[in-house]
Amino acid sequence: MNYRHAFHAGNFADVIKHVALVGILLHLRKKEKPFRVIDTHAGRGLYDLGGEAATRTGEAAGGIGRLRDLERDSLPPALAAYLDVATRTGAERYPGSPLIAAQLLRENDRLIAIEAHDDEERALRRTLAPFANAKSACADGYARLQALLPPPERRGLVLIDPPYEADDEFVRVGNALSAARRRFASGIYLVWYPLKSAGASDALAGEVSSGGTEDVLGIAIDIGANAQQDGKERLTAAGLLVVNPPYGFAEEMRAAAAVLAPLLGQKKPASIRIELV
Repeated sequence: MNYRHAFHAGNFADVIKHVALVGILLHLRKKEKPFRVIDTHAGRGLYDLGGEAATRTGEAAGGIGRLRDLERDSLPPALAAYLDVATRTGAERYPGSPLIAAQLLRENDRLIAIEAHDDEERALRRTLAPFANAKSACADGYARLQALLPPPERRGLVLIDPPYEADDEFVRVGNALSAARRRFASGIYLVWYPLKSAGASDALAGEVSSGGTEDVLGIAIDIGANAQQDGKERLTAAGLLVVNPPYGFAEEMRAAAAVLAPLLGQKKPASIRIELV
Protein backbone atom coordinates (compact mmCIF):
# COMPACT_ATOMS: atom_id res chain seq x y z
CA MET A 1 0.00 0.00 0.00
CA ASN A 2 1.13 3.55 -0.76
CA TYR A 3 0.95 5.78 2.32
CA ARG A 4 2.22 8.92 0.59
CA HIS A 5 0.49 12.01 1.89
CA ALA A 6 -1.28 12.94 -1.33
CA PHE A 7 -3.29 9.72 -1.45
CA HIS A 8 -4.63 10.12 2.08
CA ALA A 9 -4.83 13.90 2.56
CA GLY A 10 -7.68 14.83 4.87
CA ASN A 11 -8.67 11.26 5.70
CA PHE A 12 -9.53 9.90 9.17
CA ALA A 13 -5.85 9.28 10.01
CA ASP A 14 -4.91 12.83 9.02
CA VAL A 15 -7.70 14.15 11.23
CA ILE A 16 -6.45 12.33 14.32
CA LYS A 17 -2.81 13.12 13.58
CA HIS A 18 -3.45 16.79 12.98
CA VAL A 19 -5.72 17.23 16.00
CA ALA A 20 -2.85 15.79 18.06
CA LEU A 21 -0.36 18.07 16.30
CA VAL A 22 -2.46 21.15 16.99
CA GLY A 23 -3.04 20.10 20.59
CA ILE A 24 0.70 19.78 21.21
CA LEU A 25 1.47 23.11 19.55
CA LEU A 26 -1.17 24.86 21.64
CA HIS A 27 0.53 23.50 24.76
CA LEU A 28 3.94 24.70 23.57
CA ARG A 29 2.48 28.16 22.96
CA LYS A 30 1.42 28.47 26.60
CA LYS A 31 4.97 29.37 27.62
CA GLU A 32 6.65 32.51 26.31
CA LYS A 33 9.91 30.71 25.52
CA PRO A 34 10.14 29.91 21.77
CA PHE A 35 10.04 26.38 20.41
CA ARG A 36 11.02 24.56 17.25
CA VAL A 37 9.08 22.08 15.12
CA ILE A 38 10.94 19.54 12.98
CA ASP A 39 8.91 17.60 10.41
CA THR A 40 11.03 14.77 9.02
CA HIS A 41 8.78 13.68 6.12
CA ALA A 42 6.88 16.84 5.32
CA GLY A 43 5.45 16.18 1.86
CA ARG A 44 4.36 19.15 -0.24
CA GLY A 45 2.42 20.92 2.51
CA LEU A 46 -0.82 21.53 0.63
CA TYR A 47 -2.97 19.02 -1.24
CA ASP A 48 -5.58 19.30 -3.97
CA LEU A 49 -8.53 17.18 -2.87
CA GLY A 50 -9.80 17.23 -6.43
CA GLY A 51 -6.48 15.96 -7.80
CA GLU A 52 -5.76 12.50 -9.18
CA ALA A 53 -4.10 11.10 -6.06
CA ALA A 54 -6.82 12.20 -3.63
CA THR A 55 -9.73 11.24 -5.86
CA ARG A 56 -8.23 7.80 -6.48
CA THR A 57 -8.86 6.90 -2.84
CA GLY A 58 -11.67 9.35 -2.02
CA GLU A 59 -10.66 9.19 1.64
CA ALA A 60 -11.04 12.88 2.43
CA ALA A 61 -14.82 12.55 2.20
CA GLY A 62 -14.75 10.23 5.21
CA GLY A 63 -12.40 12.47 7.16
CA ILE A 64 -12.32 16.27 6.98
CA GLY A 65 -15.38 16.14 4.71
CA ARG A 66 -17.51 15.02 7.66
CA LEU A 67 -16.26 17.74 10.01
CA ARG A 68 -16.46 21.01 8.11
CA ASP A 69 -19.94 21.92 9.35
CA LEU A 70 -19.32 21.27 13.04
CA GLU A 71 -20.18 24.16 15.34
CA ARG A 72 -16.80 25.33 16.67
CA ASP A 73 -18.07 26.88 19.92
CA SER A 74 -19.11 23.52 21.35
CA LEU A 75 -15.93 21.62 20.46
CA PRO A 76 -12.90 20.77 22.63
CA PRO A 77 -10.21 23.46 22.10
CA ALA A 78 -7.72 21.30 20.17
CA LEU A 79 -10.40 20.07 17.76
CA ALA A 80 -11.84 23.55 17.26
CA ALA A 81 -8.39 25.01 16.58
CA TYR A 82 -7.61 22.18 14.15
CA LEU A 83 -10.76 22.85 12.16
CA ASP A 84 -10.02 26.57 12.05
CA VAL A 85 -6.57 25.90 10.59
CA ALA A 86 -7.53 22.96 8.36
CA THR A 87 -10.39 24.78 6.65
CA ARG A 88 -8.60 28.06 5.89
CA THR A 89 -7.43 26.66 2.57
CA GLY A 90 -10.99 26.03 1.37
CA ALA A 91 -13.06 22.95 0.67
CA GLU A 92 -10.94 21.74 -2.26
CA ARG A 93 -7.55 21.85 -0.57
CA TYR A 94 -6.15 20.33 2.61
CA PRO A 95 -3.07 21.52 4.53
CA GLY A 96 -0.38 19.03 5.44
CA SER A 97 1.43 18.99 8.77
CA PRO A 98 4.04 21.65 7.88
CA LEU A 99 1.43 24.19 6.80
CA ILE A 100 -0.70 23.50 9.86
CA ALA A 101 2.34 23.97 12.09
CA ALA A 102 3.48 27.12 10.26
CA GLN A 103 0.13 28.77 10.88
CA LEU A 104 0.45 28.20 14.63
CA LEU A 105 3.99 29.50 15.05
CA ARG A 106 4.62 32.72 16.92
CA GLU A 107 7.21 35.26 15.79
CA ASN A 108 10.17 33.59 17.51
CA ASP A 109 9.14 29.97 16.95
CA ARG A 110 10.69 28.00 14.09
CA LEU A 111 9.74 25.20 11.71
CA ILE A 112 12.12 23.02 9.72
CA ALA A 113 10.22 20.85 7.23
CA ILE A 114 12.25 18.12 5.51
CA GLU A 115 11.25 16.37 2.29
CA ALA A 116 13.41 13.93 0.33
CA HIS A 117 11.76 14.22 -3.11
CA ASP A 118 12.87 17.23 -5.18
CA ASP A 119 9.50 18.03 -6.75
CA GLU A 120 7.65 17.69 -3.47
CA GLU A 121 10.19 19.88 -1.67
CA ARG A 122 9.88 22.60 -4.32
CA ALA A 123 6.12 22.61 -3.79
CA LEU A 124 6.66 22.65 -0.04
CA ARG A 125 9.00 25.65 -0.35
CA ARG A 126 6.29 27.56 -2.22
CA THR A 127 3.70 26.58 0.37
CA LEU A 128 5.85 27.84 3.24
CA ALA A 129 7.07 30.99 1.45
CA PRO A 130 4.63 33.33 3.28
CA PHE A 131 6.01 32.25 6.67
CA ALA A 132 9.36 33.86 7.49
CA ASN A 133 10.08 31.47 10.36
CA ALA A 134 9.28 28.28 8.43
CA LYS A 135 11.89 26.71 6.15
CA SER A 136 12.05 23.58 4.02
CA ALA A 137 15.01 21.35 3.21
CA CYS A 138 15.46 18.68 0.56
CA ALA A 139 17.13 15.84 2.43
CA ASP A 140 16.70 12.43 4.01
CA GLY A 141 14.58 13.15 7.05
CA TYR A 142 16.14 10.51 9.26
CA ALA A 143 19.69 11.68 8.58
CA ARG A 144 18.95 15.39 8.80
CA LEU A 145 17.05 15.00 12.08
CA GLN A 146 20.15 14.01 14.01
CA ALA A 147 22.02 17.10 12.80
CA LEU A 148 19.18 19.36 13.98
CA LEU A 149 19.09 18.10 17.55
CA PRO A 150 19.09 19.46 20.12
CA PRO A 151 17.42 22.60 18.77
CA PRO A 152 18.75 25.99 19.96
CA GLU A 153 15.45 26.66 21.72
CA ARG A 154 15.80 23.47 23.79
CA ARG A 155 12.06 22.84 23.53
CA GLY A 156 9.88 21.70 20.71
CA LEU A 157 8.23 18.94 18.71
CA VAL A 158 9.57 16.36 16.27
CA LEU A 159 7.01 14.86 13.87
CA ILE A 160 8.01 11.57 12.20
CA ASP A 161 5.49 10.60 9.52
CA PRO A 162 7.11 8.59 6.70
CA PRO A 163 5.21 6.90 3.83
CA TYR A 164 6.00 3.34 5.06
CA GLU A 165 6.86 2.13 1.57
CA ALA A 166 10.10 0.38 2.57
CA ASP A 167 9.90 -3.05 4.20
CA ASP A 168 12.12 -1.88 7.05
CA GLU A 169 10.36 1.45 7.66
CA PHE A 170 9.24 0.58 11.19
CA VAL A 171 12.82 -0.34 12.07
CA ARG A 172 14.12 2.91 10.60
CA VAL A 173 11.56 4.91 12.56
CA GLY A 174 12.50 3.15 15.78
CA ASN A 175 16.22 3.66 15.22
CA ALA A 176 15.80 7.33 14.30
CA LEU A 177 13.62 7.98 17.31
CA SER A 178 16.02 6.26 19.70
CA ALA A 179 18.95 8.30 18.37
CA ALA A 180 16.93 11.52 18.51
CA ARG A 181 15.90 10.97 22.10
CA ARG A 182 19.51 10.52 23.13
CA ARG A 183 20.26 13.98 21.74
CA PHE A 184 17.03 15.71 22.79
CA ALA A 185 15.50 13.76 25.67
CA SER A 186 13.09 16.50 26.75
CA GLY A 187 11.55 16.98 23.31
CA ILE A 188 8.05 15.97 22.37
CA TYR A 189 7.90 13.34 19.62
CA LEU A 190 4.83 12.56 17.53
CA VAL A 191 5.11 9.38 15.42
CA TRP A 192 2.44 8.26 12.94
CA TYR A 193 2.15 4.75 11.57
CA PRO A 194 -0.40 2.61 9.68
CA LEU A 195 -2.00 -0.16 11.70
CA LYS A 196 -1.58 -2.94 9.20
CA SER A 197 0.86 -5.33 10.82
CA ALA A 198 0.24 -5.79 14.56
CA GLY A 199 3.70 -7.26 14.99
CA ALA A 200 5.50 -4.30 13.45
CA SER A 201 3.49 -1.66 15.30
CA ASP A 202 3.74 -3.52 18.63
CA ALA A 203 7.50 -3.83 18.20
CA LEU A 204 7.78 -0.11 17.55
CA ALA A 205 5.65 0.73 20.60
CA GLY A 206 7.71 -1.64 22.73
CA GLU A 207 10.98 -0.11 21.59
CA VAL A 208 9.72 3.42 22.22
CA SER A 209 8.35 2.62 25.67
CA SER A 210 11.66 0.98 26.67
CA GLY A 211 13.70 3.99 25.58
CA GLY A 212 14.03 5.60 28.98
CA THR A 213 10.81 7.62 29.06
CA GLU A 214 7.93 6.29 31.13
CA ASP A 215 5.43 8.73 29.65
CA VAL A 216 4.57 7.46 26.15
CA LEU A 217 0.99 7.86 24.97
CA GLY A 218 -0.49 5.62 22.30
CA ILE A 219 -3.45 6.67 20.16
CA ALA A 220 -5.06 4.14 17.82
CA ILE A 221 -8.02 4.60 15.49
CA ASP A 222 -9.91 1.94 13.54
CA ILE A 223 -12.84 3.11 11.41
CA GLY A 224 -14.28 -0.39 11.10
CA ALA A 225 -14.13 -0.53 7.32
CA ASN A 226 -13.13 -3.39 5.06
CA ALA A 227 -9.42 -3.13 4.24
CA GLN A 228 -10.09 -4.64 0.81
CA GLN A 229 -12.41 -2.57 -1.37
CA ASP A 230 -12.86 -2.92 -5.13
CA GLY A 231 -9.85 -5.21 -5.20
CA LYS A 232 -7.65 -2.52 -3.63
CA GLU A 233 -6.13 -2.35 -0.17
CA ARG A 234 -7.46 0.57 1.88
CA LEU A 235 -6.15 2.30 4.97
CA THR A 236 -8.64 1.59 7.77
CA ALA A 237 -6.60 1.91 10.96
CA ALA A 238 -3.67 4.01 12.12
CA GLY A 239 -1.74 4.83 15.24
CA LEU A 240 0.21 7.60 16.93
CA LEU A 241 2.90 7.47 19.57
CA VAL A 242 3.48 10.61 21.61
CA VAL A 243 6.68 10.71 23.63
CA ASN A 244 6.68 13.23 26.49
CA PRO A 245 3.05 14.31 25.95
CA PRO A 246 2.21 17.64 27.60
CA TYR A 247 0.27 17.67 30.86
CA GLY A 248 -3.44 17.28 30.15
CA PHE A 249 -2.90 16.28 26.53
CA ALA A 250 -4.38 12.79 26.91
CA GLU A 251 -7.57 14.18 28.41
CA GLU A 252 -7.86 16.72 25.61
CA MET A 253 -7.48 14.00 22.99
CA ARG A 254 -10.12 11.87 24.71
CA ALA A 255 -12.52 14.80 24.58
CA ALA A 256 -11.82 15.24 20.86
CA ALA A 257 -12.15 11.50 20.27
CA ALA A 258 -15.63 11.49 21.82
CA VAL A 259 -16.73 13.93 19.11
CA LEU A 260 -14.81 12.31 16.28
CA ALA A 261 -15.59 8.62 16.80
CA PRO A 262 -19.25 8.79 15.65
CA LEU A 263 -18.30 10.91 12.64
CA LEU A 264 -15.29 8.98 11.36
CA GLY A 265 -16.58 5.43 11.71
CA GLN A 266 -18.07 3.30 8.95
CA LYS A 267 -21.59 2.03 9.88
CA LYS A 268 -20.73 2.38 13.58
CA PRO A 269 -18.51 4.74 15.61
CA ALA A 270 -14.79 4.42 15.05
CA SER A 271 -12.74 2.79 17.77
CA ILE A 272 -10.31 5.35 19.22
CA ARG A 273 -8.06 4.12 22.02
CA ILE A 274 -5.89 6.54 23.99
CA GLU A 275 -3.68 4.99 26.66
CA LEU A 276 -0.16 4.93 28.05
CA VAL A 277 2.06 2.42 26.26
